Amino acid sequence: MKRIPFLPDTYTFLLMGTVVLASLLPASGMFATLLKHVTTVAIALLFFLNGAKLPRQAIIDGLTHWQLHGLILFCTFVFFPVMGFVLRPVLLPLVNAELYLGVLYLCMLPATVQSAVALTSIAGGNVPAAVCSASASTLLGIVITPFLVNSFIVPTAGAVSAMESVANIFAQLMLPFLAGHFLRPYVDAAFRRTSKALSFIDRGSILLVIYSAFSAAVIGGIWQQVSFAMILGLVAISLILLLFSMGFVYGLARWFGFSQEDRITALFGGAQKSLASGVPMSQVLFTASVAGFMVLPLMVFHLLQLVVSSMLAQRWRGSQRLEV
Repeated sequence: MKRIPFLPDTYTFLLMGTVVLASLLPASGMFATLLKHVTTVAIALLFFLNGAKLPRQAIIDGLTHWQLHGLILFCTFVFFPVMGFVLRPVLLPLVNAELYLGVLYLCMLPATVQSAVALTSIAGGNVPAAVCSASASTLLGIVITPFLVNSFIVPTAGAVSAMESVANIFAQLMLPFLAGHFLRPYVDAAFRRTSKALSFIDRGSILLVIYSAFSAAVIGGIWQQVSFAMILGLVAISLILLLFSMGFVYGLARWFGFSQEDRITALFGGAQKSLASGVPMSQVLFTASVAGFMVLPLMVFHLLQLVVSSMLAQRWRGSQRLEV
């Protein structure tokens, strides 16, 4: 039976299942300590693989369209955080203070890579430019997100010092990423042959980190502080952020006179947030008791962005077929 295109994929259901597992059987004691060390290795491996997947030529080819990349990065790292703060009177009544900080964290994250490129391809957008902007967003996010978090979230949420968090991000995320990228000429052929197995490692690492984060949050009493009404509030917040950002980036791309292909690329590049970057970063930037609150809004947003973006991509794909 063929899966309906705009429904969540199997991996999204695995993400939700991991939260349920952590809620019922949270890691504690010595197992939690061991899991913390395992997740540190898993995060490093995840970013090593992401670096090894980064095609340097695609970045070089896409750099010529700097206006498009500038628009996407502006939406990702400026418009989104400003939107999170400006809409505070609307958003905060829907959730508690801890989850609102998680919403702000979501707004400060880089754009997603795999889904942005895949959706751009389905919708008939500028795929090389999508690869370039998504890769640039990931690299810049490793630097920009910690500074935004330490400036606007950490004084309330609690975490390590600014310099320590930046050093931890560089050591645990940037160094493996750069190592993977510079070793790409030597490992690319082997990685292509084992791409299916590596995808399990890639996605499995994120599931492991989510289990670790939510285990600590469950032990800390997250479900005593987060009601079902707040979950619905997160859904409403995600829709508000998604629709505002999509309208902003697509409207601005149209106002600048970009082609339809570039407008599609701007939409899927500038209005999405990366679960693959956000979950590992939360483990570095926040204490264990806080990380779960930071990740929950991101997971809800991730689900909604996949559903809405897939519907748009399929619609554009269908309209192109009619034109042909």
